[in-house]
Amino acid sequence: MSTATLRLSCPIRTGISARVTAFTADRDCIIEEAQQFSDRRTGRFFMRLVFDPQANDIGSLREAFASIAENFEMEWDLREPGWVPKVVLMVSAFDHCLGDLLYRMRIGEINMEVPAIISNHPREKLTTSLIGDIPYHHLPITKDTKPKQEAEVRRIVKETGADLVVLARYMQIFSDEMSKHLSGMCINIHHSFLPGFKGAKPYHQAYKRGVKMIGATSHYVTDDLDEGPIIAQDVENVSHTESPDDLVAKGRDVERRVLAKAVRAHLEDRVFLNGDRTVVFE
Repeated sequence: MSTATLRLSCPIRTGISARVTAFTADRDCIIEEAQQFSDRRTGRFFMRLVFDPQANDIGSLREAFASIAENFEMEWDLREPGWVPKVVLMVSAFDHCLGDLLYRMRIGEINMEVPAIISNHPREKLTTSLIGDIPYHHLPITKDTKPKQEAEVRRIVKETGADLVVLARYMQIFSDEMSKHLSGMCINIHHSFLPGFKGAKPYHQAYKRGVKMIGATSHYVTDDLDEGPIIAQDVENVSHTESPDDLVAKGRDVERRVLAKAVRAHLEDRVFLNGDRTVVFE
């Protein structure tokens, strides 16, 4: 990839877009994609800019842009061309989301490197054949061993230099300490169209209510169970003829799609936290 990505958010003021685009123009950079949004409710401005830096050094661009960022009170980052994020994947017994993410990585659909897979189940319990030589960490967990297990997860995340942790149907609830530690860098897939049908067996809950559609929700992990800022959602139509098992089967498909969409958006710097909500540039 020959493009760099600038993402920023700041208080709403006049002249932000003009100043940012003038910065790239003055250095002969070529803008390939630009998106912005002003949220009057929160008073925040969001912008994502993809550009070809041409002959400019990224380090020099960062240094030059810092004064603009300070003037506008920006939270910002500038990704250099060729950046490959490191993503730690966590999974339990159901590995359809794990296999899907690994497949999309293998074919180049999602730009990432997976330095570790963590599971509370042994590898032989999983069905996917795409793990290959990726280091696999079997970390069993019980109520008594949870603090020690989570400390080991944090160690692996730190040592691998992970930019993101993805709960690809990891069916364990994080402690508040763990959720806070991974704040803003951990994505979960919930097998329900939140905020409805939270907790265990949401498809069975949906079946009992006779719903006509089911869905999945990908969100950031917070210490409020299944309440984190939502990144992506999708649904599948169902009918009265279908059993709970039918709903589970359909649910697997929508879970894969929604999690992949959320992970890709995050890794492409398309997602901005905005209080309890998100701004997602498609």
